[in-house]
Amino acid sequence: LSLSLSLSLSLSLSLSLPLSLFRYNGSLPNGDRGRRKSRFSLSRRPKANGVRPSTVHAACTAQAAKAISNKDQHSISYTLSRGQTVVVEYTHDNNTDMFQIGRSTESPIDFVVTDTVAGSQSNSDTQSVQSTISRFACRVMCQRTPPYTARIYAAGFDSSKNIFLGEKAAKWKTCDGQMDGLTTNGVLVMHPRHGFTEDSKPGVWREISVCGNVFTLRETRSAQQRGKMVEAESQELVDGSLIDLCGATLLWRTAEGLSRTPTVKHLEALRQEINAARPQCPVGFNTLAFPSMRRKQGVSKQPWVYLQCGHVHGYHNWGSHRDRDRLDRDQEEREPGRSRECPMCRASGPYVPLWLGCEASFYLDTAPPTHAFSPCGHVCSEKTAVFWSQIPLPHGTHTFHAACPFCAQQLSGEQGYVRLIFQGPLD
Repeated sequence: LSLSLSLSLSLSLSLSLPLSLFRYNGSLPNGDRGRRKSRFSLSRRPKANGVRPSTVHAACTAQAAKAISNKDQHSISYTLSRGQTVVVEYTHDNNTDMFQIGRSTESPIDFVVTDTVAGSQSNSDTQSVQSTISRFACRVMCQRTPPYTARIYAAGFDSSKNIFLGEKAAKWKTCDGQMDGLTTNGVLVMHPRHGFTEDSKPGVWREISVCGNVFTLRETRSAQQRGKMVEAESQELVDGSLIDLCGATLLWRTAEGLSRTPTVKHLEALRQEINAARPQCPVGFNTLAFPSMRRKQGVSKQPWVYLQCGHVHGYHNWGSHRDRDRLDRDQEEREPGRSRECPMCRASGPYVPLWLGCEASFYLDTAPPTHAFSPCGHVCSEKTAVFWSQIPLPHGTHTFHAACPFCAQQLSGEQGYVRLIFQGPLD
């Protein structure tokens, strides 16, 4: 799952944090419902529900057993061996709100996420995939007063208000006598350098512990040996922070940051502006038009692009190098990547339909959509394309690659994107 969760933090009296999930170009395939959405806003709760660590029980005492069994008491259990468990009680914190993210649909989870299969078109495409996202993946603690600092922690409390780290989980005692640990597949965070702006550059991926400490990455996601602690870095989320849950990647946005990015209304205006210029197919001379942002299926006037050179055409079913077969549009969309020869410059490469990127929170600026990701054909501004083409997103348990934020497909080609060349006044 390539998860794009866009979280926006509002620095007003009413805290509002929007989260966006990668791949879901504006909404889930079957629509956004309840706690299962492609975008989620966190708002200050009517009553604080945050917690903070208090008493530590270093043995299997009656008090430890009581803390675990008490459904009104939050606790974290660290199993060191079959006969030894350390239990840390958590007490109520009036100054923070807690929000939990995970695969579980149980009530403690505020934002339900599922694995994303790159390029899949519906939820049914992911049903056969064995999830690597934890049922209770992580929790975010937000200050209820300015500056509304948000901090992320690995693992979330279950319906019994407990977190259990078993024998095989990486765990340790800190120098001040407290306990800490890592979840099975880990929670990774990357803060972009220079914020989420036109000047943004990729940061470094780090792992966040159960207590919110920052570490270098393990050799693999589930390795027993933890990385080195990075004391100079924080688990505080900033505009553009990426959160990876091993199967889903979330984008955290702040209200201030979102004020610099386009709205859906602005993107629609850009679409209409492009269409009003009446771009033409340079061969068929038919007028091209980007389909409505809500439309998921192609239309007869939809622009197609040769990804090797960037020349934009209307759809045609000739020029394939694979057995010189003549394909219909539906078959071509189902089998992307067939090599085609551009009639304008004779460059050979994939020939794909163009789709506007609809999730506004992924944009770095409000510039016109002039570039397309390769090989998927999602269109956005130049600086947005350049930024995401440089971001190594976690894939599986130990690899990273750049991917389109709108569909999670791994980028290909020399740059991962191409500048679009339109016939007519647009170019």
